[in-house]
Amino acid sequence: MSNQTLRLTETNSADDSKGRTWGLEGNLFWYMTGGCFVSVMTLLLLFSALRFSFMASLVIAAIPLMITLVYVYGFRQGKPPGYDVDCVDCWLNGAGFGPTLSRQPGHPLRRHHVR
Repeated sequence: MSNQTLRLTETNSADDSKGRTWGLEGNLFWYMTGGCFVSVMTLLLLFSALRFSFMASLVIAAIPLMITLVYVYGFRQGKPPGYDVDCVDCWLNGAGFGPTLSRQPGHPLRRHHVR
């Protein structure tokens, strides 16, 4: 009978998670904080300093917060790392490894209708 010992290895599984704050993964909390800060400062600047009406100031100040919400929840939250950069690259340069259908010529046999 051989003497077998149990081998333990560290998996470092805790290092894979970047944590969560208020349900947001990693550092996304700071994006939301920044968007809120910019919105509040825009509201104060427009309403107090530039004397815009409150409703106009509120509508304009909501724009940075809406952009932040779309970015965080549309391109970062629950998505793989680099998803936002990949989307922008795909929009600007097209598909990377596949044919772009809009740039492909038509099928040569479909030009002439055969009966």
